[in-house]
Amino acid sequence: MMFNEKDHFFMEEALKEAEIAFKEEEVPVGAIIIGPEGEIIGRGRNQMIKLNDPTAHAEIIAIKEACQNLGNYRLLGCKMYVTLEPCPMCAYALVLARIEELIFATKDKKTGACGSIYNIVQDQRLNHRLKIREGLLKEKAQNILKNFFKLKR
Repeated sequence: MMFNEKDHFFMEEALKEAEIAFKEEEVPVGAIIIGPEGEIIGRGRNQMIKLNDPTAHAEIIAIKEACQNLGNYRLLGCKMYVTLEPCPMCAYALVLARIEELIFATKDKKTGACGSIYNIVQDQRLNHRLKIREGLLKEKAQNILKNFFKLKR
């Protein structure tokens, strides 16, 4: 997979969100949404415990913020950078939001819905499909998750 300097910059921003989640004792996942003009329009990190909300995943929070910033429920021409492959809920939210491209750092072999267990974001039966690139800063994302779960055990 080809990644450029901007890709690295935006994934680093997603990793910063994951690090904040780690400090807040949430599963350390971070997400960033880039608007059609190339600027950050949404940020999110897992906040399920803090908000008492099982839907408060990084991707959902970033989508909500991006939609508010654009004044539209459709995120046409936008990209998401996320540190962990989205789950089924988040994957379908990406489809509904019409995100153009998903870039994620590491696969989720237990609940991944963008190629690992399911591939909701590219399902031909749905009316929108996303481009996917994976593996950007994979080791950094994996290390944050490993360190978090070591502390929990």
